[in-house]
Amino acid sequence: MIIDAHSHVHDPVEHHLAGLDDAGVDRTVLFATRPHPERAVDLASLRHEMSALDNALAGRGNDADGYRTARRELDEALAAHPDRFIGFGAVPLDLPEERIAAVVERDVVGRGLRGIGELTPPAGQAARIEPVLRAAHDHGGLPVVVHGFAPTTAEDLRTLSRLATRYRAVPLVISQLGGMHWMEAIELVRDTPSMYLELSTANLIFAVRMAVQEIPERTLFGSDAPYGDPLLARTTVERVTSPGEVRDRVLGGTVGALLGLG
Repeated sequence: MIIDAHSHVHDPVEHHLAGLDDAGVDRTVLFATRPHPERAVDLASLRHEMSALDNALAGRGNDADGYRTARRELDEALAAHPDRFIGFGAVPLDLPEERIAAVVERDVVGRGLRGIGELTPPAGQAARIEPVLRAAHDHGGLPVVVHGFAPTTAEDLRTLSRLATRYRAVPLVISQLGGMHWMEAIELVRDTPSMYLELSTANLIFAVRMAVQEIPERTLFGSDAPYGDPLLARTTVERVTSPGEVRDRVLGGTVGALLGLG
């Protein structure tokens, strides 16, 4: 089974399904989203959509209406296509710890979602995910996905590694290959057994090659669609691997095992 470990809700969802079909992807982990760059028809409308992403990454995107809209879009996509999408739930990081635990129980576990993410702590504030890790641990070790590209800093990655060591029963996935800090991300994931590295948004082909070489059992194929393309992301993995066990793990075996998929 080919599984894209990182994608966001598309509008319309049929465009996402077409991209998955083109890439030969069976299923994809699906995150809620407030920005929809795929809606843009020109540079001005793209700037408008990307401003929502900028706000979210800066910690300014946790308005209740936006959260509810994104959750509704995710629920609709999951209900319409349960055979293709694997739902993960967002958790606002600006809530008190006891409220975060309640959100995980109600909005992730209670809705039958398979993990938590994609979390986007502001730059320099990766420690804010600790209450989420604690709640994930309390629910049997739910996988948690954290944004890895800018504005995530190298120190944020080191903080995430320390937290992963503290909550070893929780699989902690760093997305987008750690962004510009990809070499440090590879080292940290390699040396932290409960961490995983998702490979989307790589700027350099040899970054993907090195990640798979160093941590073949904990690297995950992902597209970050609609920001990335499933076919290009799969082709990138296949360019740096040979047919066989390692490629099969990266393209879906590892994330399938994490999620208990047959």
